[in-house]
Amino acid sequence: MADITILNLNMLFVRYFDTVERERHLPLGPLYVTAALEDAGFEVDFRDYQLHEADELFSSEEIQRFLGDSAPVVGFSCMANLLPFTLLAMRDFKQAHPDTTLLLAGVGPKSVESLILERFPWVDVIVRGEAERSAPLLLHALKHGTGLEQVPGISYRSDGVIRHNDRPPRIEDLDSITPPAFHHIDLRRYSGFGMITSRGCPYPCTFCSVAPIWDLQSFHRSPEAIVEEIRMLHDKAGAELVLFQDEFFLTGRDRVMRFCDALRRSGVSVMWKAFGRVNLTDEDMMHAMADAGCVEIRFGIESGSDRILELTRKGFTTAQAVDVVSRACRIFRRVDAFYVWGYPFETLDDFHQSVFQMVSFRMMGARILPSLLCLLPQTRIYRDHVDPRKLEFAPDLLPEYMVTGHEVSRLAHIEIRPEHAGVFAFVRQHPDIFPGFFHLDLETNIRPKLRVLQEFGFYPASAEELAGMESCGAHSPRVEDESRKELATRATGP
Repeated sequence: MADITILNLNMLFVRYFDTVERERHLPLGPLYVTAALEDAGFEVDFRDYQLHEADELFSSEEIQRFLGDSAPVVGFSCMANLLPFTLLAMRDFKQAHPDTTLLLAGVGPKSVESLILERFPWVDVIVRGEAERSAPLLLHALKHGTGLEQVPGISYRSDGVIRHNDRPPRIEDLDSITPPAFHHIDLRRYSGFGMITSRGCPYPCTFCSVAPIWDLQSFHRSPEAIVEEIRMLHDKAGAELVLFQDEFFLTGRDRVMRFCDALRRSGVSVMWKAFGRVNLTDEDMMHAMADAGCVEIRFGIESGSDRILELTRKGFTTAQAVDVVSRACRIFRRVDAFYVWGYPFETLDDFHQSVFQMVSFRMMGARILPSLLCLLPQTRIYRDHVDPRKLEFAPDLLPEYMVTGHEVSRLAHIEIRPEHAGVFAFVRQHPDIFPGFFHLDLETNIRPKLRVLQEFGFYPASAEELAGMESCGAHSPRVEDESRKELATRATGP
């Protein structure tokens, strides 16, 4: 029997009208941890729920069937959108297998570890941050019955008290990490080939839920290591398009130029996509990226108002955004411009400036991807502006990054299926654990702005409109043109 079963529940599964949009992306985080555990001599049973087929995926019964014959320790990895479902599935699994130790990991429980351990006794341990160092120590302690006091980066109960052990130092040399344990999966079953070229971002954007996970510190892989992984994905999986999923690939001119040179010299012919940053991008860099196979660059613009850019600490101005995006549209096959709307301090004047800029960029040829502000607990905006008692739940409207697959999404409107009503009842009982599903000032802040976005065609109102959209919330659009289907890979959510 394996020492641990690791279950990946990070999924992109969206019901649009009468269709399902589903992409299977490489489960990089859990596979990195799997590799570290195997390096330490443990036997790992890795299972990716993305690959599972069932009439009803989102049921605890289906999770239990999928986890049949699992190890005495089971680790669940999820993001914030599936945290409620994951916790309920863990509850039911624990009832059926009371002697199994259940771990919760991934970014889903970030900043609500204490609340989860206080209210949900079936969660035994929560693993925080980078787990390559802590996971082997944790599994050794569980296997041999020693105390958890010396295991870094975990939260747990001891004698009725919730304890949070300090995290280990960040891993600075990312090239020293064992590559993901790809031997546990069939690479050709995946449609989205993502890669991580760095961990962390130093920019303190107040709405961002990613940078706080890495303590606003950034470390990078070498160009040579990145190219070797691209070569492997190309040769073994037939990958023709790779997405650099990390938010800080474009860290500076030097690093980008060295990577582009290394990829050109490698002879590996692939297309790739990356996230850029307005204040770190220049025209020569963009030309070098395009020459090395970059077909899409993605910018987090977030607002067309200088006031909002300053309040959210974006680090650039609207004038810089206009300059860089207009140049990018002349260089790349596709340019994505991401926006956040619904800030609690965003006036209608601020919002209208954003809409004006969105329309202008759309006319330049950029794809506009607006997303309703997601109030995740690790963000500065949540800490500074959210009183959980004032959060409002709208059963017809969720932020795009919190769509779970339980509901039917019409982008500007969602419908909760009766068979899944219990999941959302669970969410409503715990707004301080699941604030990303909630809103502030629905009637005065959110709904009026949504109506404006609908008027300008940024959210469809019917299946016919959806089919012709250049944008569909936080997700990539359907691409009907056969010659452009390779551009449909997208990043996952929080």
